[in-house]
Amino acid sequence: MPMVHPRWPLAAIASVSIFAALACGGDGDDGSKTPTVPTVNPTTQLTQSAINTQESEGGETPTRVPSPGALPTKASGDIILATTTSTQDSGLLDVLIPMFEDETGYTVKTVAVGSGAAIEQGARGDADVLLVHSPAAEQEMVGEGNGIERTLVMHNDFVIVGPESDPAAVRDEERGDDALSAIAAAQARFISRGDDSGTHALEKKLWIAAAVDPAGQGWYEESGQGMGPTLQIASQKAAYTISDRATYLAQRENLELEIVLEGDPALLNVYHVIVVNPDVHTNVNATGARAFAVWITRADIQQIIGEFGVEEFGEPLFFPDAGKPEPAG
Repeated sequence: MPMVHPRWPLAAIASVSIFAALACGGDGDDGSKTPTVPTVNPTTQLTQSAINTQESEGGETPTRVPSPGALPTKASGDIILATTTSTQDSGLLDVLIPMFEDETGYTVKTVAVGSGAAIEQGARGDADVLLVHSPAAEQEMVGEGNGIERTLVMHNDFVIVGPESDPAAVRDEERGDDALSAIAAAQARFISRGDDSGTHALEKKLWIAAAVDPAGQGWYEESGQGMGPTLQIASQKAAYTISDRATYLAQRENLELEIVLEGDPALLNVYHVIVVNPDVHTNVNATGARAFAVWITRADIQQIIGEFGVEEFGEPLFFPDAGKPEPAG
C-alpha cells in the first residue's frame, strides 16, 4: 500500500468542527431544537465508513473524501433532441449521447427523423435542441425566430450509390446533376427518401439543376423513410439512391450497393446545432439545450467526432467544424 500523508486536510477538520457545533446546539439556544444535519451523499458516506473501519483496525490514515458540499453537482431533467436519421443510423449518437448524459446529468430523448421534420418539431416548440443538415430550412427557422444560436458542428458529404453493374453509367459523370440526368435518360430505378429530409432537399436541388422532373415516372420511387431503410430498399431493388456517406459506410456490409459518384462540391453535407428559442416557446429546456450545444462543439468532443469511424471503416464518417468558417460547397 502506498504511503499517504497521515494528517487530515484542514477542510476535513473544519467540517468535523462545524458538525460538532451543530449537534451541540451551537447557535446559543438551549439545545431543544432539532439540529440541522448536513446532507451526505450516500456514496460518500459509505466510502467514509470504510475509511473509518480501516483506521480503527490500525491501518494508515488515508486522505479523507471530499465533504459533500465540495462534490460536483450535475444537472437533471430531460432534453429533447430532434435530429436527422444520419446521426442515428451512422452510430454517432450511440457514442455521444451516453457521454453527454454521464457528464452532465441530463437525460436526452432523441427523435431521429428527417431534418425537415426535426426542424418543424423545433418550430412548434416540441424539441429543445436540433442537430440537422438542411441549411436552407435551418436559416428559415432561425429567420422566423423559432431557433437561435445556430452553430456549425461538422460536415461530411453525400454520395450517389447504385448497383455494381451501374446501368446508367453514372461512374462516367463528375457532377451530381449530370448523374441524375444519366439515370433519368436510362430510366434506371431510383429510390428517393421523399421525406423532406436534408438528403431529400439536396436531391430535389439536383433534379432541378438537371432539368428533370422525376415525379410520376415509373422508374422513380419514394420510400418515405429514413436513410437506413431507403438504402435497404435500393439494395433490394438494384436501384440508385443518394445517401450521406456516414450512413452508407455504417451499413455497407449489408448492402449490394457501391458508390458510383462522389466528390462533387454540390454534395457537401453540413450539420448545425440550433437551440429552440425560449422567448417564443417558453416550455423548452433552454438551459439543457445550450448545455448540449456547448458540449458538442467543445474541442475534445470535436476530436471524438473526427475520429469516429476511422477504426472500423478506415476513414472518418464526419469532419469536425466547430469554430471554423462555414464549409463552401
